[in-house]
Amino acid sequence: MSPLTLALLIFAIMLVLMALRTPIAISMFFAGCVGYVMQAGWLPLASFLNTQAFARFASYDLSVIPLFILMGNFATQGGISKALFEVASVAMSRFRGGLAMAAVLACAAFGAICGSSVATAATITSVALPEMKRHGYSGRLATGTLAAGGTLGILIPPSVPLVIYAILAEQNIAKLFAAAMIPGIIAMVGYIIAIAIYVRVVPGHAPDRADAARLTWSSVAGVIPIAIIFLIVFGGIYGGIFTPTEGAAVGAAATFIAALLRREMTMAKFRHCFYATAESSAMIFMIFIGADLMNSALALTQVPNQLASVVGGWGLSPVAVVSAILLFYVVLGAVMDELSMILLTIPIFFPMVMGLDFGMPKESVAIWFGIMVLMTVGFGLLAPPVGLNVYVVNGMAKDVPIAESYRGVMPFLISDTLRTLLLLFFPGISLWLVKFIG
Repeated sequence: MSPLTLALLIFAIMLVLMALRTPIAISMFFAGCVGYVMQAGWLPLASFLNTQAFARFASYDLSVIPLFILMGNFATQGGISKALFEVASVAMSRFRGGLAMAAVLACAAFGAICGSSVATAATITSVALPEMKRHGYSGRLATGTLAAGGTLGILIPPSVPLVIYAILAEQNIAKLFAAAMIPGIIAMVGYIIAIAIYVRVVPGHAPDRADAARLTWSSVAGVIPIAIIFLIVFGGIYGGIFTPTEGAAVGAAATFIAALLRREMTMAKFRHCFYATAESSAMIFMIFIGADLMNSALALTQVPNQLASVVGGWGLSPVAVVSAILLFYVVLGAVMDELSMILLTIPIFFPMVMGLDFGMPKESVAIWFGIMVLMTVGFGLLAPPVGLNVYVVNGMAKDVPIAESYRGVMPFLISDTLRTLLLLFFPGISLWLVKFIG
């Protein structure tokens, strides 16, 4: 069997298992085992499995993942999302489609202390969806907005997928967070503009007028802890006071204190935060093991290296190669979640991209490529036929057909496409803040 045929067989086994609803970590693990045994035999596989788990999980950098997840769970259970949406809805009440815009703002603010797209979408939906329905928003616009807004949970730092990319690509987490700031803000503004255009071009999905409300001290006071947490975490990281891992620990502790001060944290919720963190972390680390094994099996075939040589021989421009990779991510997003995509493909694509000449320092290329991958992964969370965020939000809006939710995300997918093209052709947008970090 040729190396290419074997590589395709490994992928086919994984996809078949996924189609049979096998957990993705197990699908990658089994496919990797088959590929490894066919090339090296049982004993080398046993030796690899004996050492790989410890070698992977002994990394200190990996501890940042459960800490940021715990921080997000404390924020979710601490009632912080409700305060965010209340302030955002007052601030945007004078605009047509203001509640939808407020939901986007609330998602962006919540994402700044969460790091998870699905958690952001589910949390803000539980607060915003009843209010949007009460004010006459259509199910299409409401669910589409909340699904799209949820992607800001990973586009605006801290971002768990970006942390995983940093670990795989051996890049500075703080610099990647800085590079994601401006693209994340552009995403938020783009979604708000998409709502403003949509409610005018397609009438009947939002009330014609909204009653203007006034900000009160009590509503503003509810978001002050969030601003303080953000400043402590990122101010400490960029000020050199502590590392990103230490910053995640400080952020988790500060978010817990904020939840206690709001008197929202009960013992049951406290336990749930740790259970949910353990469950999410275990899922991510299992995917790590499955992806490591599958990537090792693919590396034995030498196909990734051959692919890099073939692509280099085509004479395509570096931007064209990255464009093709991003299109592949869009397609792959139809069958895989964002973490699995990053873990499976970065070991293959990253060396290929780093071998191209973009006229920039290698570190800048690595950071820019990470942001491009993050933007495209966000696209996959919305695009049919899967669109994980769409399923999550639609599951909470049981009276809205799934087809309506998919129609609702189309304006936001257009915004995503325009933003991705902007960042693709103007890398300096992503890299501007990075130059201020030593």
